[in-house]
Amino acid sequence: MGETFRQSAFGLYTRYIRILALAQLQYRGWILGLLPSLVYVITDPLDAILLFDRFGALGDWTASRIFLVYGLALMSFGLAELFARGIDYFPNLVRQGEFDRLLLRPRPLLMQAAAMRFHLNRLNRVIAGGLLALVCLRAQGAVPSAANIAMLVLAVLGGMLAYAGTLLIAAAVSFFTVGDSELINLFTNGSYQVAKAPPQLLPNWLRRAFTFLMPMFLFTYYPAAAVCGWDGSRLMGWLALPVCALSFGAATLLWRFGVRHYKSVGS
Repeated sequence: MGETFRQSAFGLYTRYIRILALAQLQYRGWILGLLPSLVYVITDPLDAILLFDRFGALGDWTASRIFLVYGLALMSFGLAELFARGIDYFPNLVRQGEFDRLLLRPRPLLMQAAAMRFHLNRLNRVIAGGLLALVCLRAQGAVPSAANIAMLVLAVLGGMLAYAGTLLIAAAVSFFTVGDSELINLFTNGSYQVAKAPPQLLPNWLRRAFTFLMPMFLFTYYPAAAVCGWDGSRLMGWLALPVCALSFGAATLLWRFGVRHYKSVGS
Protein backbone atom coordinates (compact mmCIF):
# COMPACT_ATOMS: atom_id res chain seq x y z
CA MET A 1 0.00 0.00 0.00
CA GLY A 2 2.80 2.40 0.94
CA GLU A 3 4.73 1.59 -2.23
CA THR A 4 1.62 2.18 -4.36
CA PHE A 5 1.06 5.51 -2.63
CA ARG A 6 4.64 6.60 -3.30
CA GLN A 7 4.34 5.58 -6.94
CA SER A 8 1.07 7.47 -7.33
CA ALA A 9 2.63 10.52 -5.68
CA PHE A 10 5.58 10.45 -8.09
CA GLY A 11 3.22 9.94 -11.01
CA LEU A 12 1.17 12.91 -9.89
CA TYR A 13 4.32 15.02 -9.58
CA THR A 14 5.40 14.19 -13.15
CA ARG A 15 1.87 14.94 -14.35
CA TYR A 16 1.99 18.34 -12.64
CA ILE A 17 5.32 19.13 -14.28
CA ARG A 18 4.10 17.94 -17.68
CA ILE A 19 0.99 20.13 -17.50
CA LEU A 20 3.01 23.21 -16.46
CA ALA A 21 5.53 22.62 -19.24
CA LEU A 22 2.84 22.15 -21.90
CA ALA A 23 1.04 25.26 -20.68
CA GLN A 24 4.19 27.33 -21.27
CA LEU A 25 4.69 25.79 -24.71
CA GLN A 26 1.20 26.92 -25.77
CA TYR A 27 2.50 30.46 -26.28
CA ARG A 28 4.00 30.94 -29.73
CA GLY A 29 6.66 33.21 -28.33
CA TRP A 30 7.66 30.83 -25.53
CA ILE A 31 11.19 30.62 -26.84
CA LEU A 32 11.59 34.38 -26.36
CA GLY A 33 11.09 33.83 -22.66
CA LEU A 34 14.30 31.79 -22.63
CA LEU A 35 16.41 34.61 -24.03
CA PRO A 36 16.86 36.82 -20.90
CA SER A 37 18.12 33.94 -18.74
CA LEU A 38 20.17 32.61 -21.68
CA VAL A 39 21.93 35.95 -22.04
CA TYR A 40 22.58 36.00 -18.29
CA VAL A 41 23.98 32.46 -18.27
CA ILE A 42 26.28 33.18 -21.23
CA THR A 43 27.59 36.50 -19.89
CA ASP A 44 27.87 35.44 -16.23
CA PRO A 45 31.37 33.87 -16.55
CA LEU A 46 32.76 36.87 -18.46
CA ASP A 47 34.36 38.35 -15.34
CA ALA A 48 36.42 35.22 -14.76
CA ILE A 49 37.26 34.95 -18.47
CA LEU A 50 38.56 38.52 -18.53
CA LEU A 51 40.64 37.94 -15.40
CA PHE A 52 42.27 34.82 -16.85
CA ASP A 53 42.86 36.61 -20.14
CA ARG A 54 44.58 39.48 -18.33
CA PHE A 55 46.57 37.65 -15.64
CA GLY A 56 46.83 34.06 -16.90
CA ALA A 57 46.62 30.91 -14.78
CA LEU A 58 46.81 30.95 -10.97
CA GLY A 59 49.46 28.30 -10.45
CA ASP A 60 47.92 24.99 -11.51
CA TRP A 61 44.50 26.59 -11.78
CA THR A 62 43.88 27.24 -15.45
CA ALA A 63 40.64 28.59 -16.90
CA SER A 64 39.49 25.06 -17.84
CA ARG A 65 39.92 23.90 -14.23
CA ILE A 66 37.88 26.77 -12.85
CA PHE A 67 35.12 26.46 -15.41
CA LEU A 68 34.86 22.71 -14.94
CA VAL A 69 34.05 23.22 -11.25
CA TYR A 70 31.77 26.13 -12.15
CA GLY A 71 29.98 24.11 -14.85
CA LEU A 72 29.20 21.25 -12.47
CA ALA A 73 27.83 23.68 -9.88
CA LEU A 74 25.76 25.52 -12.49
CA MET A 75 24.27 22.30 -13.84
CA SER A 76 23.36 21.04 -10.35
CA PHE A 77 21.77 24.35 -9.42
CA GLY A 78 19.85 24.44 -12.70
CA LEU A 79 18.42 20.95 -12.12
CA ALA A 80 17.33 21.88 -8.59
CA GLU A 81 15.62 25.03 -9.86
CA LEU A 82 14.02 23.10 -12.72
CA PHE A 83 12.48 20.28 -10.68
CA ALA A 84 12.07 21.95 -7.28
CA ARG A 85 11.11 25.44 -8.39
CA GLY A 86 7.95 25.36 -6.31
CA ILE A 87 10.01 25.03 -3.12
CA ASP A 88 11.82 28.24 -4.03
CA TYR A 89 8.45 30.00 -4.15
CA PHE A 90 7.18 28.36 -0.99
CA PRO A 91 7.59 31.38 1.35
CA ASN A 92 5.02 33.17 -0.81
CA LEU A 93 2.55 30.31 -0.26
CA VAL A 94 2.93 30.67 3.50
CA ARG A 95 2.68 34.46 3.45
CA GLN A 96 -0.44 34.43 1.26
CA GLY A 97 -2.13 31.58 3.13
CA GLU A 98 -2.16 29.27 0.10
CA PHE A 99 -0.35 26.52 1.98
CA ASP A 100 -3.63 25.83 3.78
CA ARG A 101 -5.08 24.56 0.49
CA LEU A 102 -2.26 22.02 0.17
CA LEU A 103 -3.05 20.69 3.63
CA LEU A 104 -6.54 19.72 2.45
CA ARG A 105 -5.27 17.47 -0.35
CA PRO A 106 -4.54 13.78 0.42
CA ARG A 107 -1.12 13.85 -1.21
CA PRO A 108 2.43 14.43 0.15
CA LEU A 109 2.91 18.11 0.94
CA LEU A 110 6.50 18.20 -0.27
CA MET A 111 5.52 16.77 -3.65
CA GLN A 112 2.74 19.33 -4.01
CA ALA A 113 5.02 22.22 -3.05
CA ALA A 114 7.79 21.15 -5.46
CA ALA A 115 5.33 20.83 -8.35
CA MET A 116 3.69 24.24 -7.86
CA ARG A 117 6.10 25.89 -10.32
CA PHE A 118 8.06 24.80 -13.37
CA HIS A 119 10.05 27.25 -15.50
CA LEU A 120 11.48 26.09 -18.80
CA ASN A 121 14.07 28.88 -18.80
CA ARG A 122 15.91 27.04 -15.99
CA LEU A 123 17.00 24.58 -18.68
CA ASN A 124 19.49 27.23 -19.80
CA ARG A 125 21.60 26.70 -16.68
CA VAL A 126 21.52 22.92 -17.09
CA ILE A 127 22.50 22.97 -20.75
CA ALA A 128 25.12 25.70 -20.37
CA GLY A 129 26.68 24.03 -17.33
CA GLY A 130 26.75 20.66 -19.07
CA LEU A 131 28.34 21.99 -22.26
CA LEU A 132 30.90 23.99 -20.29
CA ALA A 133 31.80 20.94 -18.21
CA LEU A 134 32.21 18.77 -21.33
CA VAL A 135 34.50 21.31 -23.02
CA CYS A 136 36.62 21.68 -19.88
CA LEU A 137 36.84 17.92 -19.32
CA ARG A 138 38.23 17.55 -22.82
CA ALA A 139 40.69 20.41 -22.22
CA GLN A 140 41.82 18.71 -19.00
CA GLY A 141 42.37 15.41 -20.79
CA ALA A 142 39.90 13.47 -18.65
CA VAL A 143 39.49 9.80 -19.58
CA PRO A 144 35.86 9.09 -20.60
CA SER A 145 35.66 5.79 -18.72
CA ALA A 146 32.44 4.33 -17.33
CA ALA A 147 33.62 4.95 -13.76
CA ASN A 148 34.44 8.61 -14.44
CA ILE A 149 31.13 9.22 -16.20
CA ALA A 150 29.23 7.54 -13.37
CA MET A 151 31.09 9.63 -10.78
CA LEU A 152 30.23 12.90 -12.51
CA VAL A 153 26.58 11.94 -13.07
CA LEU A 154 26.16 10.93 -9.43
CA ALA A 155 27.92 14.12 -8.33
CA VAL A 156 25.51 16.28 -10.35
CA LEU A 157 22.53 14.38 -8.94
CA GLY A 158 23.97 14.88 -5.46
CA GLY A 159 24.40 18.57 -6.18
CA MET A 160 20.76 18.78 -7.24
CA LEU A 161 19.74 17.24 -3.90
CA ALA A 162 22.02 19.61 -1.99
CA TYR A 163 20.54 22.67 -3.66
CA ALA A 164 16.99 21.34 -3.30
CA GLY A 165 17.72 20.75 0.38
CA THR A 166 18.93 24.32 0.77
CA LEU A 167 15.72 25.61 -0.83
CA LEU A 168 13.79 23.31 1.49
CA ILE A 169 15.53 24.80 4.53
CA ALA A 170 14.43 28.26 3.39
CA ALA A 171 10.89 26.92 2.99
CA ALA A 172 10.97 25.44 6.50
CA VAL A 173 12.26 28.69 8.00
CA SER A 174 9.38 30.57 6.35
CA PHE A 175 6.93 28.75 8.64
CA PHE A 176 8.35 30.83 11.48
CA THR A 177 9.43 34.04 9.72
CA VAL A 178 6.51 34.18 7.21
CA GLY A 179 8.86 35.59 4.60
CA ASP A 180 11.98 35.05 2.55
CA SER A 181 15.41 34.50 4.11
CA GLU A 182 18.08 36.32 2.12
CA LEU A 183 20.78 34.40 3.99
CA ILE A 184 19.80 31.29 1.99
CA ASN A 185 20.87 33.06 -1.21
CA LEU A 186 24.45 32.78 0.04
CA PHE A 187 24.18 29.02 -0.33
CA THR A 188 22.21 28.97 -3.60
CA ASN A 189 23.01 31.73 -6.09
CA GLY A 190 26.12 32.68 -4.15
CA SER A 191 27.58 29.19 -4.02
CA TYR A 192 27.96 28.59 -7.74
CA GLN A 193 29.52 32.05 -8.05
CA VAL A 194 32.11 30.94 -5.46
CA ALA A 195 32.94 28.07 -7.83
CA LYS A 196 34.72 30.58 -10.09
CA ALA A 197 37.56 30.81 -7.54
CA PRO A 198 40.09 28.06 -6.68
CA PRO A 199 39.03 26.49 -3.35
CA GLN A 200 42.61 26.61 -2.02
CA LEU A 201 42.70 30.39 -2.47
CA LEU A 202 39.44 31.09 -0.65
CA PRO A 203 39.40 32.20 3.00
CA ASN A 204 39.23 29.24 5.39
CA TRP A 205 35.79 30.17 6.72
CA LEU A 206 34.32 30.42 3.23
CA ARG A 207 35.90 27.16 2.06
CA ARG A 208 34.62 25.35 5.15
CA ALA A 209 31.14 26.83 4.74
CA PHE A 210 30.88 25.45 1.21
CA THR A 211 32.32 22.09 2.23
CA PHE A 212 30.43 21.33 5.44
CA LEU A 213 27.36 23.60 5.61
CA MET A 214 26.60 23.60 1.88
CA PRO A 215 28.72 20.75 0.42
CA MET A 216 29.23 22.42 -2.95
CA PHE A 217 32.91 21.52 -3.27
CA LEU A 218 32.00 17.91 -2.48
CA PHE A 219 29.95 17.59 -5.67
CA THR A 220 32.07 19.90 -7.84
CA TYR A 221 35.77 20.13 -6.94
CA TYR A 222 36.41 16.61 -5.59
CA PRO A 223 34.71 14.70 -8.46
CA ALA A 224 36.47 16.96 -10.98
CA ALA A 225 39.82 16.38 -9.20
CA ALA A 226 39.29 12.60 -9.21
CA VAL A 227 38.30 12.44 -12.88
CA CYS A 228 41.05 14.76 -14.10
CA GLY A 229 43.82 13.42 -11.86
CA TRP A 230 44.35 16.50 -9.69
CA ASP A 231 45.19 16.24 -6.02
CA GLY A 232 42.74 14.34 -3.80
CA SER A 233 41.44 10.79 -3.59
CA ARG A 234 38.81 9.11 -5.71
CA LEU A 235 36.92 8.22 -2.54
CA MET A 236 36.04 11.88 -2.02
CA GLY A 237 34.64 11.96 -5.54
CA TRP A 238 32.19 9.15 -4.71
CA LEU A 239 30.95 10.79 -1.51
CA ALA A 240 28.93 13.50 -3.25
CA LEU A 241 25.63 11.64 -3.67
CA PRO A 242 25.42 9.93 -0.23
CA VAL A 243 26.46 13.05 1.69
CA CYS A 244 24.12 15.31 -0.30
CA ALA A 245 21.31 12.78 0.14
CA LEU A 246 21.88 12.93 3.90
CA SER A 247 21.79 16.74 3.82
CA PHE A 248 18.53 16.62 1.87
CA GLY A 249 17.14 14.17 4.42
CA ALA A 250 18.09 16.55 7.24
CA ALA A 251 16.37 19.41 5.39
CA THR A 252 13.27 17.22 5.03
CA LEU A 253 13.19 16.67 8.80
CA LEU A 254 13.38 20.43 9.34
CA TRP A 255 10.56 20.87 6.81
CA ARG A 256 8.37 18.37 8.69
CA PHE A 257 9.13 20.17 11.94
CA GLY A 258 7.91 23.40 10.36
CA VAL A 259 4.74 21.72 9.04
CA ARG A 260 3.90 20.39 12.51
CA HIS A 261 4.25 23.89 13.99
CA TYR A 262 2.40 25.69 11.21
CA LYS A 263 -0.38 27.89 12.67
CA SER A 264 -1.85 29.23 9.43
CA VAL A 265 -1.96 32.97 8.70
CA GLY A 266 -4.45 35.77 9.25
CA SER A 267 -6.09 37.99 6.66
